[in-house]
Amino acid sequence: QVKKTRKNPFNNGPMIKVAHHKAYVIGSYVEHRLSSKMIQTVAIVFRSEEVQYYCLLCCDGRNISAAATFVAITSQIHEGNGSLWNIQSFQPVGNQQPRTENFPYAFTVCISVMYDYMNVLGLVQAMEMFKLLGVQKVAIYKINCHLDTQKVLDYYVRQGFVEIIPWTVSSYIKVSRGWKKSDSPGELHYFGQIAALNDCVYRYMYESQYVALQDLDELILPLKEDNWTTLIPHLEEIYQHHAGFEFENNIFPISLSSNKTPENTPDLWKQFEGENMLPHVYRIPNDPNEFNNFKVIMNPRLVFKPSVHGLLDSIGGTVRVDPKIARMYHIKSYPSKYFSPESVIRDTHLWDYADKLIPAVSEVLRQALNIQ
Repeated sequence: QVKKTRKNPFNNGPMIKVAHHKAYVIGSYVEHRLSSKMIQTVAIVFRSEEVQYYCLLCCDGRNISAAATFVAITSQIHEGNGSLWNIQSFQPVGNQQPRTENFPYAFTVCISVMYDYMNVLGLVQAMEMFKLLGVQKVAIYKINCHLDTQKVLDYYVRQGFVEIIPWTVSSYIKVSRGWKKSDSPGELHYFGQIAALNDCVYRYMYESQYVALQDLDELILPLKEDNWTTLIPHLEEIYQHHAGFEFENNIFPISLSSNKTPENTPDLWKQFEGENMLPHVYRIPNDPNEFNNFKVIMNPRLVFKPSVHGLLDSIGGTVRVDPKIARMYHIKSYPSKYFSPESVIRDTHLWDYADKLIPAVSEVLRQALNIQ
């Protein structure tokens, strides 16, 4: 057992460096699902370093059979005839008590990662759409953002709707700023997005009944239901499946927009940075004979290792949802050379939410940014 001292401080993280090595602890959580209970740690480790890591537990001064409340990951160094432990700080161990029901949240969305973000209008639209879909919590792994973006985030944090996890990975590691290595080289892929997603699944494992891994420019929309609250039980009944559901990606290019938008779209929105999602109602058709990308809504208690697209290790895997039941609307910049404007499909399903979405977005913009 290790007691708290000035030399061994406690730190909530999530980025704690292991002394003398390129290794960073993100979060530690009790793993209740295996035959022997253990602590799982999400970490970023430099692959070429051959280091034996050790886990030191702090048990609040009780004997070692007590549940560990804090943990530190360290390496052992030798000086003279003895050895020393280099401990930067201890981190709280999450998920102390598992739940099987009565979760604080029905749906949580994990957003990784936010950097150089200035799409104020798009952020508010996404948050209010999430609410309409039944989401009760959004976790954002944030590197940096525009000043007005921060004001919006602060508004949602005060509401209890958003949790901001400071993502300081680029202070320690040369990160890639894009998903394609040839275009953006670095020591760590895309700001450590995969590590953030893994942490988010464990962080909300016993806080949320379901967790969705997606981006702010993506909306998983049911076509026959109004929201996720009714959609997911319907899918579980159809597919007899409970681990994860894949929703096919459908691209709506920003370069294509409708001259018409819902009639009550206010001029107020034009004052703000960002892309209004409502005019973008032209969808590039997917080839059913080709692989089409997707994002996942999952039961986190059945997941061990998530990735950006899908689950690497889970109990039961995932099932692809029929796009006639639900699909993902992805409003993004997309090179015109990859599609023919004549082939796109007009799809205004997003407008079905407009009567509730538009006044909600306007109200948040007024309150968060003090606009009269």
